[in-house]
Amino acid sequence: MQIDIPEVKAEVEDAFARYETALVTNDVETLEALFHDDGRTIRYGGGENLYGMDAIRAFRRARAPVGLARSPARTLVTTYGRDFAVASTLFYRDNAPGRVGRQQQTWVRFPEGWRVVAAHVSVIAEPDMAE
Repeated sequence: MQIDIPEVKAEVEDAFARYETALVTNDVETLEALFHDDGRTIRYGGGENLYGMDAIRAFRRARAPVGLARSPARTLVTTYGRDFAVASTLFYRDNAPGRVGRQQQTWVRFPEGWRVVAAHVSVIAEPDMAE
C-alpha cells in the first residue's frame, strides 16, 4: 500500500480546507455534504457524542454561529492508498487561552467524493512543552 500518493494527499487536503472554511463560516450545507450520509457516521464533539448523520445534522443546524473562529496548527493529512485518509489538527481560539483543541477525522473516498466517516473533537489544557 502506498502512503501519501501526492495527488490523493492534495485531494484530501483540499477537502479538509473546504471543511475548515465551512466550519468557521458556519456553512452548514457544506459541513453536512462533507460527512458521509449514513447512520454509522460518528462525530464525538466537545460536549456531545453523535451517532449517525441525522444526529450530526441536528447538531450542526442548532449550533449558534458565533465564536467559531479558530487558528489551526500542526495539521497533518496522511493518505493510505487511494481511498482512505486521516486528517489531524490542533486549533486555538482567542476565547480559550491556555487551551488547545484537537480534531481528527477519518476520510473515505466515495463515488460522490471524499467524506468524513468518523470525527473526534476535544479541548484540553495546553500541555507544558518542556515536559
